[in-house]
Amino acid sequence: MNFQQLKIIRESARCNYNLTEVSNMLFTSQSGVSRHIRELEDELGVEIFIRRGKRLLGLTEPGKELLAVAERILNEAQNIRRLADIFSKEDAGVLTIATTHTQARYSLPRVIKAFRAVYPAVRLELHQGSPQEVLAMLLSGQADVAIASEKLISDPSVASFPYYRWHHAILVPDGHPLLEQQPLTLEHLNQYSLVTYRQGITGRSRVDSAFEQQGLNPDIVLSAQDSDVIKTYVELGLGVGILADKAFDPDRDRGLQLINAEHLFESNTVWLGLKRAQLQRNYVWRFIELCNQSLSINEIKEKVFKQPQTGTDAVIDYQI
Repeated sequence: MNFQQLKIIRESARCNYNLTEVSNMLFTSQSGVSRHIRELEDELGVEIFIRRGKRLLGLTEPGKELLAVAERILNEAQNIRRLADIFSKEDAGVLTIATTHTQARYSLPRVIKAFRAVYPAVRLELHQGSPQEVLAMLLSGQADVAIASEKLISDPSVASFPYYRWHHAILVPDGHPLLEQQPLTLEHLNQYSLVTYRQGITGRSRVDSAFEQQGLNPDIVLSAQDSDVIKTYVELGLGVGILADKAFDPDRDRGLQLINAEHLFESNTVWLGLKRAQLQRNYVWRFIELCNQSLSINEIKEKVFKQPQTGTDAVIDYQI
């Protein structure tokens, strides 16, 4: 038995048993993945996967038990590697943050500036992606901290902390007729072409749900990855924008006006995520505290090292 075999078991579950994706994640060949699985099953004397022909469909009961053990072993191995750095370089190193464009562009600069003042020797890396990609980077060990939407609170292996709440707002050019509509309604918006976020990011589902509940079918002419693109096309007159209120800066976004839409769409929460039961350098705890100053480092650690649901102390897990 070896670490590569255990990694294959873990990645198979994460990749929905697609061996091509598993081999890509582990930088190996699909035939090598299959060989490791056969060798491990031969050594243990049990079948780990449910199969249909050459396809893997899921884990057998022994396979499910093995997955839990593999997670603990791999996590402990990673923390052994972390120990020396944690105790020898408490104020230096690399902090890798996975987040969405909106957070990287609008909410994090203030926090990062404060963090750099406290830890000038720590190098920061920002990886941007969708909420799904942000979660995957945290779980795979590519990021120390994840910052995204409610996606982070849906995974039991992540300890999540609220960052801040935000609302969608309406963006229009100066002099637009919607500035005279009081109160603004979805029916008013439905008369115009709309520019907003693409599916799966920045609360788009709440926008769609609000129109659907009113029996409206909005004309969304452009769906964008980030707020800056939305603003660009509103400036060009392509349509009325629906974007995060946090993304508007009256000093920079001259020629545009923001209309409050808290009464039209449900609020959204941005979450901070850390891997459960994973040791961290001191500056990681401090970064979370700087994002949400109502939290203390002790409170953050307590939640990270508690098992989900039961609330009992966790065996320290360390993720590779």
